Amino acid sequence: MGTISIVRDIWRSYFFLVETHQENLFLKRRINHLKRENTRYQELLLANQRLRDLLNFQENTDEPVLAARVIGWDSSGLFKSIIIDKGEDDGLKVNMPVVNSEGVVGRVVSVSPNYAQVLLITDQNSAVDGLVQRSRGRGMLKGNGSSECYFDYVIKTYDINTGDTIVTSGLGRIFPKGLYLGVVKEINDSPNKLFKDVRVSPAVNFSKLEEVLIVLRSGFVPSGIPEMQ
Repeated sequence: MGTISIVRDIWRSYFFLVETHQENLFLKRRINHLKRENTRYQELLLANQRLRDLLNFQENTDEPVLAARVIGWDSSGLFKSIIIDKGEDDGLKVNMPVVNSEGVVGRVVSVSPNYAQVLLITDQNSAVDGLVQRSRGRGMLKGNGSSECYFDYVIKTYDINTGDTIVTSGLGRIFPKGLYLGVVKEINDSPNKLFKDVRVSPAVNFSKLEEVLIVLRSGFVPSGIPEMQ
């Protein structure tokens, strides 16, 4: 009887281990499922916040705008540009300004029926006329091909300090006046140069760029999209 009892206990232990193993597998699958659901939920929350920020910008501008998603980045390394999922069929045209809730992103440089390429303000081929918001001193914001910009042609008599906000001047008929470009990071006033050397940190965090707004300037409003009042 002792031997039978031992064998019975061994089988019971075996079945208990099998059931526990199966239960653990079920719980692991359940945990993984909940993790995936939580990740999707967090993504929806983040996307919702970004869209709310874009909507706030849209409600506080007199210009008509169109939302678009970033679906690609220039992979050649020659340009700082992105690809968006709106194009000629949506009314986009070359030189339309592109922004997000943080500030100026860039401008449209090429369009196809369903896509468009946007040159970022950090690209070395980009130039945007700007103002020092506090003192109204003028300059030209140019990209340096990295994550920063230069504020060129700032004459020595201009009042400009580290931490000053740079906004669009409205000249050039591309960007509306008063859009946020960036913040002055560093100033070098060399006595041997005609202009001050000014470095600017862009307002937009390009590493986290996912959605943008195309500003549909007067005369560029696509049919079927009402102008905002």
